[in-house]
Amino acid sequence: MSLDDKAVKPHDRLAQALAGDMEAVNALIRTKMASKHAPRIPEVTAHLVEAGGKRLRPMLTLAAARICGYDGPYHVHLAATVEFIHTATLLHDDVVDESAQRRGRPTANLLWDNKSSVLVGDYLFARAFQLMTEPDNMRVLGILSNASAVIAEGEVLQLTAAQDLATTEDIYLQVIRGKTAALFSAATQVGGVLAEADPASEKALFDYGDALGIAFQMVDDLLDYGGVTDVIGKNTGDDFRERKLTLPVIKAVAAADQTERAFWSRVIEKGDQQDGDLEQAMALMAKHGTLAATRDAAIVWADRARAALGALPDHPLRAMLDDLADYVVARVR
Repeated sequence: MSLDDKAVKPHDRLAQALAGDMEAVNALIRTKMASKHAPRIPEVTAHLVEAGGKRLRPMLTLAAARICGYDGPYHVHLAATVEFIHTATLLHDDVVDESAQRRGRPTANLLWDNKSSVLVGDYLFARAFQLMTEPDNMRVLGILSNASAVIAEGEVLQLTAAQDLATTEDIYLQVIRGKTAALFSAATQVGGVLAEADPASEKALFDYGDALGIAFQMVDDLLDYGGVTDVIGKNTGDDFRERKLTLPVIKAVAAADQTERAFWSRVIEKGDQQDGDLEQAMALMAKHGTLAATRDAAIVWADRARAALGALPDHPLRAMLDDLADYVVARVR
């Protein structure tokens, strides 16, 4: 299913409801990504920031704050913080993965170089930390700084686990909870903390973001073996070529016979990939039903996200977050 179908509608409704706040976020982002002394910084940053991303994570922060009754100015700063952290990780990830495409466009490391991508990513992290101090709230600072560390930890864990056939589903979950879900849960939780929400609401926001982020990454990993390039913004099979053990492959390895395991060892552990290997990998995943099983797992996590919302105050934005969980998994239903 294309993002132009029903999957985009909840996101558009959320964007429309938060249009004023998002305008302020975008203005702040443009101001903070400027650099008088190093013009390469806004060049590289603008290439990614202005590439048409959905701004999902900052909208989660804005929505969480509004649902919990916040009416001050600092949700805008925290939303911009979340987007800067996300953009910084994308710049670093594309260098690590040697990616050539992001959001349907050439990556910054391809257009400039690896050094520029890494250093501009560092600059955005620094800007994020400046912004997260603006509310003068130590709990907010603790949550976002911890999320930054967890994201980095998840990426390093993926480096060590990605090409090891002994990697289990539990390790995979730990990786994606770090590299993806940690920022989703921090984005929602800090909105509640800023609004001085009650403990039950704050936990609900964390649980929603955590489950939504896990579902989001599972769908992304699934689409790598069945998506359309112009829809998902990357080449189908990129994870296979980069020898990443994502959930569809982990499940296939677990179900493999001796011959199949030898195939996975050659293409993933040893990196000896030949013409036709991607098709063979997809055939093995189809044989063992691992793509369907990954889809079902993503839907379960999306349902958990929706269930968490029940503890939040009744609010029109809460219903939109409910729909957003469907948006995340709609492409694979």
